[in-house]
Amino acid sequence: MPNLRPSSSPDSATDMAWSTAAEIAAAVAAGTTTATAVVDQALARVAKLNPILNAFTAVTAARAQSRASAIDSARDKSKLPLAGVPFAVKNLFDVAGIVTTAGSKINRGNASADRDCPLIERLEAAGAILVGALNMGEYAYDFTGENVHDGPSRNPHDRSRMTGGSSGGSGGAVAGGMVPFALGSDTNGSIRVPSSLCGIFGLKPTYGRLTRARTFPFVFSLDHLGPFARSVRDLALTYDAMQGPAEGDAACAERPVEPVTQELDRGTSGLRIATAAGYFRKGAFPEAIEALEGIAKALNVKEKVEFPEAARARAAAYLITATEGAALHLDRLRARPADFDPAVRDRLLAGAMVPSALVVKAQVFRRWYRERILELFEHVDAILAPATPCTAPKIGQTAFVLDGQEVPVRPNLGIYTQPISFIGLPVVAVPVPLKPLPIGVQIIAPPWREDIALRVAHALEQMGIVAASRPTGLEGEKLREHTS
Repeated sequence: MPNLRPSSSPDSATDMAWSTAAEIAAAVAAGTTTATAVVDQALARVAKLNPILNAFTAVTAARAQSRASAIDSARDKSKLPLAGVPFAVKNLFDVAGIVTTAGSKINRGNASADRDCPLIERLEAAGAILVGALNMGEYAYDFTGENVHDGPSRNPHDRSRMTGGSSGGSGGAVAGGMVPFALGSDTNGSIRVPSSLCGIFGLKPTYGRLTRARTFPFVFSLDHLGPFARSVRDLALTYDAMQGPAEGDAACAERPVEPVTQELDRGTSGLRIATAAGYFRKGAFPEAIEALEGIAKALNVKEKVEFPEAARARAAAYLITATEGAALHLDRLRARPADFDPAVRDRLLAGAMVPSALVVKAQVFRRWYRERILELFEHVDAILAPATPCTAPKIGQTAFVLDGQEVPVRPNLGIYTQPISFIGLPVVAVPVPLKPLPIGVQIIAPPWREDIALRVAHALEQMGIVAASRPTGLEGEKLREHTS
């Protein structure tokens, strides 16, 4: 970890570690603090907390301080919606001067990226300041946040527990107050699972909405990128800054920017909302049901809908994930099999041996399933579902009981997220601050209607039903370790 100089600015005593991105940008624009002070505080916090939480794999201190100085020199900061806001990205986003490892040992011998990915460029154009790259599951094939090369990311609410993955460092960095927002990826649930286990907000946009150019891929037909934050408005601000087509990603939709921030205060008036039944109740722990029912009650939701063949959708998503992922990594599997996380390697090898006829069947089913789910949205505008079946398991825990059967933890944290990302629907994961640990609920919307999911999330936040709770024990005393 680099030496981080403290700020000599007179406003440095105003610690904005737990301020939202919107609050920081407003303070910088108003001159009540400076970008330099905010960034110095963030860097100092990373230096203090990263040895505990293991969220960052690289810190870009000199770059961040230079960028902060440039923001402070800008004539009209009010034109920068994210002026002076620190952020970090999962280490599969290209960052100039850093090797894009994607959590792997093999990639560490690669050359450093020669430029930032478009999403970082857009965020910095809006005034945000990159402070580093974040820990992740190897090659994004993970739901736990445990990396055999860099060590596990640790949950700020209880460091003995998982952050969820594969964007585990992103979840830990935001939940732990190191940055107000971070970027992650979501192939089968890797934004929504950490959001749920860490008790923060996460947005998985529609497939093709945000460009994936200059990021390390996992599954071309399933990969999404999106933000984590501690407020819905911050999700909206960052999402708006990143929208728009870009070269280098054939799947990126040629859609104009469709801002959502100004839509938040419209609330839920006129929206038809339902809860997902059947598959999305089976196996859920009591806390997942409590969170879902609490949100449904707050919104006065009575209607229930069933996702037809959701279990088969999850199975098909697994098949496509394994086979597309294996195709991407075949050369690495042949040349350096011993340098993979064994759990990742073995699933990729299994994917390489799947008969092509099964993959074709999975893709045919995928189209049928998408059409059936879109029919549901002819009658409702949003659907509520659990994000994870339980709160954060212990680091190293390998099994838990779902629906009376002991099953592996690693794949089954995503049982409720995979049937959604399989067909590219937009989702906002919202945190319900249960005790002793938070848990998330998905707000699922039709394609390209991120605004609907964000409106519902914002209304719930305004009611106090959902909130990113601040972890205890991060201000000097030892982090809580639950034994339950």
